[in-house]
Amino acid sequence: MINKDFLWGGAVAANQYEGAWDAGGKGISVTDVMTKGDVNTPRKITAGVLPNEEYPNHFGIDFYHHYKEEIKLFAEMGFKCFRLSIAWSRIFPHGDEEKPNEEGLAFYDNVFDECLKYGIQPVVTLSHFEMPYYLADHYGGWRDRRVIDFFLRYAKVCFERYHEKVKYWMTFNEINNLIDTDNPFNAWTGAGVLYKEDENPEQTMYQISHYQFVASSLAVQEAKKIDSKLQIGCMLHLGPLYPASCKPLDQIASLKAMDRRFFFSDVQIRGTYPSYTKKLWERKNIKLDITQEDLANLKKGTVDFLGFSYYKSTIAEYNAQADFLEKPNPYVSKSDWGWAIDPVGLRYILNVAYERYQKPLFIVENGFGAYDKLENGSVNDDYRINYLQSHVVQMLKAIELDGVDVIGYTPWAAIDIISASTGEIEKRYGFIYVNLDEVKQGTAGVYRKQSFEWYKNIIKTNGECLKDQVRVEK
Repeated sequence: MINKDFLWGGAVAANQYEGAWDAGGKGISVTDVMTKGDVNTPRKITAGVLPNEEYPNHFGIDFYHHYKEEIKLFAEMGFKCFRLSIAWSRIFPHGDEEKPNEEGLAFYDNVFDECLKYGIQPVVTLSHFEMPYYLADHYGGWRDRRVIDFFLRYAKVCFERYHEKVKYWMTFNEINNLIDTDNPFNAWTGAGVLYKEDENPEQTMYQISHYQFVASSLAVQEAKKIDSKLQIGCMLHLGPLYPASCKPLDQIASLKAMDRRFFFSDVQIRGTYPSYTKKLWERKNIKLDITQEDLANLKKGTVDFLGFSYYKSTIAEYNAQADFLEKPNPYVSKSDWGWAIDPVGLRYILNVAYERYQKPLFIVENGFGAYDKLENGSVNDDYRINYLQSHVVQMLKAIELDGVDVIGYTPWAAIDIISASTGEIEKRYGFIYVNLDEVKQGTAGVYRKQSFEWYKNIIKTNGECLKDQVRVEK
C-alpha cells in the first residue's frame, strides 16, 4: 500500500525530555526559564533561573541518563526513525562561542549510535524551542542580525559532525507560530524575543522571521556542501482554516488565513517573498532590514521537503477590520484541552500542501494529549488509539487515493514528556507512560500503554492492517 521505506516513528524535543539542564557543559536555554503551568495557568518567563520557582524542563523525563533504555523501547515498537532535536545550548552554551562544547557533541553521537544500532534513522531539528538564553538576554534573540551567523556556525558543526549518521534535518520547529504575536510563548520559544510595549509586534515578527529564513537558507547551502545527500526541510504547524460558510467572503477569509499560515513555507520552499505579503507590507508601511544578498540566499537555499505538525482544524470567518477571524470548528469533537479532533483535516492539508509545492511531505507531529490513568502497570488509552488510527487512515488515503508524496509519520510523542504549552507531564501524548516520581527515585518508571502494541502492529504491517478502511470511500 505504501513504500516499504516509509518512515514510521515517533517525535520528541530536547527541551521537553532530555533534562540534565546544567550537565555536560550545557548552557541555559530559553525554555529553562519557563515555569510550570496548567490548562488554566500560563507559564511564566523569568529573568534567568530564580530560586523558589519550578522549572519542569530542568529534569524533563531524564532521557539524558536513560536514553539507552528508552531507545530500546522505541526499537521494540519497530521504529524506522526517531524525530528529536539537538539542544543548541548543549553544543554552544551561550550561543556566540567560537568553538563548540565537545561533551555535548559526544552525547548526541551516543544517542545517534544507539538509534542506528537498532536500524532507527534519527530525524533532527536544529532549533526546537531551544535557543540559548544568553542570546536572548544579551542580543535580544533573533532581533539581532548577528544571530544568523551564530546559528550558521552551530548548524555547520552539526552537519559536519553527524552527516554520516543523520540524513533528514529540519531547521526551525513550527516556524510559523511566530505569526501569532498575541501569545508571548511563540516569540520567546521560537526566537528568544519578548515584545516591548513601544514597538509594533507585527513588524518585529516579520523581521525576526526574515533573519530565520536567511539563516535556514544559509544552513541548507552549507549542508549540501558538506554532504549532497542530506535532506533539509522546513517545519510548520499546519491545519485547515475552513471557510465558516459558503458565503463568498468567508471563502476569501479562508484563503487569506491559509496564506498567512503558508507564508513561512512559501518563502523557504519557493525562495522568494510572496506577492500577498509584499502588498500587506505596503498597506501597513512595514519596513524591514532585507538586503539583496539576503534575497539571493533565499533563492539558493530552498528546502527539500516540508515537515509539519498536525493537531486540529479551525474555521475562518470574514471580518472587515482583520480580513478574517479564526474560530473553533463547530462540527468536530474536542480533547480535554479544547483542541478540535479532525482526522479528515489531515488528508485535506496533505492535499493542499502537496498541490501547492509538489515537494515531499513529512508528518513529524500528530498526537492526542490526555489525562492517562496507570492501572496494573498499563494504561487503557483506547481514546489515543482511536485518534491516531483515524488520522493514519486519512494519511494513507492521501497517499494511496490522492497520490500525495509522504516520507513518514512520527506521532507526538514517542514517550510521555513535559508539555511545551503548559509545562506539565499530566498532558500526556506518548505510547509509553512515565511516572516521574518513580524516575526521580531511581526506578525505571516507564510502562507500555495499550497504544504501544497498537502502533507496533501498524509499523509491523506497514499500515496494511488498515487497508480495508483506506480503500473504502464512505
